[in-house]
Amino acid sequence: MEDENGRIAEKVQALSDIELAVLICLVADQHCIIETETTVLNGVEKELRIVASDVFGLSSTVLDCTANTTVDDFGSGILVKDEGDGYFNSRNGKVRSDFPPHSESSRFLEKRTSNSSKPLTPMDSRRIANIVIAKNLNKASAQVQVQALELMRGKRNFTRTAVHAAPRPFLFVALNVGGTARLSTHLADQFFISHKHQDVHGLPNLEELESKDLVSEDDASTSSVVRSPPAQAEKRGNSSLTFSEEDLKTLTSLTAQVMVNSEVRAYLHNIVVFMRLHRAVAGGISAMGTRHFNTLVHVLAPLHGLSYVTPSLVALAARKTYPHRITITTPENERSMQWGSSLDAVKAVLRGVTVEDVIEEVLESVEAPL
Repeated sequence: MEDENGRIAEKVQALSDIELAVLICLVADQHCIIETETTVLNGVEKELRIVASDVFGLSSTVLDCTANTTVDDFGSGILVKDEGDGYFNSRNGKVRSDFPPHSESSRFLEKRTSNSSKPLTPMDSRRIANIVIAKNLNKASAQVQVQALELMRGKRNFTRTAVHAAPRPFLFVALNVGGTARLSTHLADQFFISHKHQDVHGLPNLEELESKDLVSEDDASTSSVVRSPPAQAEKRGNSSLTFSEEDLKTLTSLTAQVMVNSEVRAYLHNIVVFMRLHRAVAGGISAMGTRHFNTLVHVLAPLHGLSYVTPSLVALAARKTYPHRITITTPENERSMQWGSSLDAVKAVLRGVTVEDVIEEVLESVEAPL
C-alpha cells in the first residue's frame, strides 16, 4: 500500500487546484461547487472541459443557467451524443440481435423488420455526460435547482421522451461567481466540497492550449503567449499525469483502507460539535455535511501518500466541506437574544463575520491531538 500511496501522491503533486477538486469528487463519487471571479468564469469553464477530456478521459457538457432556464432546457443541456453502439444499429437500421444467425428468434426479428415500412430508431440516442458543468446554477429558478438535486441524488433525469441514467463516473459541477446568490439550502447541502478558484492560480491547461495555438501561427505575437511557471510546466509534461479509470479504482480502494485512530476521530467529532454550537451559525450543521466531512478526510489521505488520517487533513477537510453549508445568522435570531442580550451588542459581535471566520475560529478553539 505504501508504494501505491507514493505513486499516487507523486502524480497528485503536479495537479492544479481545479484538477485536484475534480479528482477528489470522482474518487468519492460526489459533486462540487467551484466559485471564481467574473472575469475568469468562462476561462474556468474551458479549463474544466479540458481537464475532463485530457486528464480523466471523460465526456463533458456545459449548461449555462439563467433565470429563464426551464426544466426542459436543463434536461437537454446535460446530454451529449452517445458515441457507443446502442441497442439499435444505426448503420443498417436493423435491430441488433444476440441470437445465432439461423435461430427461430433471429428469423422472427428479420421478418418483423422487413415488414415494417420504416426501420426502428431510438427515441433519444443521447446520454448524460460524465461531467456536467452547470454555469451560474445559483441564478436558475427553484424548479431547475430541484431538478439538479434530483439528478445528484437519484443519478437519473426524466425528459418528455426518455429516462436517462447517469454514467459512471459522474460529476456535477456548479460553477458560480463568488459573492453572488447562494444555492438553495437542500441543493447546497448535497454538494460534497466547495472550491474557490482565484485568478492568480492560473488555468494551466487552457494556457498551454492557447500557447500552442499562438505559437503555431507565424505572425503570432510572442508577448501575448501566457506561459506556465517552468517548474509546473516540467511536471505537467509527464504523460503519467492522466488519471485513468484504473487509477480512480486504485484510489477508491486505497480510500477504503485508510485508518483513523480514536484521538483523530474525537478531534473530528469535536469540530462538528463546536461548529453546530457557534453563535454565528444559523440552522446548525446537517447530518449530510458530517458524512461528507468524514468521507473527505478518508479521500485526502491517499492523495498525500498516507494510509491514515492526520489532524491537518481533518482541518483541511473542514475548510472544504462547510463553506457552502454554513449560513451566518442575523443579529435578531442569534441565540443569546433569547436570554436577554442587547441587540446592539450582538450586532457589534456579528459585524463583518464571514463563513471562513467561523471555520477558522472553530479550528482554533478545538485542541488538535499530538
